Amino acid sequence: MTEDDEFTRRLIDFGLSEKEARLYFHLLKFGAKSPSQLATSLKTYREDVHRTLSSLINKGMVTPSLTKPTVYTAVDIDIALDSEMNKRDAELREMEQAKRELQELVPQQRVPPTEGVASFRLIKSAGDIFATELPLIRAAEHELLVITPPEGISMALLTGVIEATKELVERGGSARVITYITYPIIEIIEQMLSDGMEVRHRDEGTIQFLVFDRKTSMSAINVDGIKSLKSPVSLIWTDDAAYAQYLASTFELIWFRSRDVHERIEELRKDGPPRM
Repeated sequence: MTEDDEFTRRLIDFGLSEKEARLYFHLLKFGAKSPSQLATSLKTYREDVHRTLSSLINKGMVTPSLTKPTVYTAVDIDIALDSEMNKRDAELREMEQAKRELQELVPQQRVPPTEGVASFRLIKSAGDIFATELPLIRAAEHELLVITPPEGISMALLTGVIEATKELVERGGSARVITYITYPIIEIIEQMLSDGMEVRHRDEGTIQFLVFDRKTSMSAINVDGIKSLKSPVSLIWTDDAAYAQYLASTFELIWFRSRDVHERIEELRKDGPPRM
């Protein structure tokens, strides 16, 4: 993958569509262009270029000239990304206000749960994993059990999951994590340990799941290759307590067979960072 491809991919991770990312990067790299020039360079139609330009203008990432014929210029990357982040912050505040209003209405609308009926839901993106996981950790009273790959640890730090788990421990709960510890996540693991979490190293295996208070669980069908919150995954959430108990028993067996975290970290530090 070239540096240009990597830059475009990062723009997509930030929230742009592929067409928006390619067009914005082209303007950023080559300067102001007309729709005709962009259509030729990007090998597409002018109508398609106009739609993409309109979208980027609305996002504050492209500006049109006042002169004729009109040419379009990419807004400075720092200004453009800050603008988009501020917009999302405003949207988040609106959602939080709507949430508070809905919570006030809940007692009037709540329907008693059906006894003895377990439910499940399929989670299809990495972002949805953490969006589902966070409120479950915050609602947990006793225990969190996790088996995850190293990229799951990195994403947990980014999305606030580790901070929420720290809060669980601070209010008297426990958190145990089994992962394959690699050199890049050593500092995160050490922070988790200092925050009161227990961690062990597992040399191999593809099983991955989370159990909350031995009542609710999230178990992976396929979570390979998570690179961003948009990465596709297949993972099942369920409130089937019997299944959660089964996963908890499995966790205890794997925990018993896993290695001491300090021993693993010492090995990695002795070998040094991986050579590129």
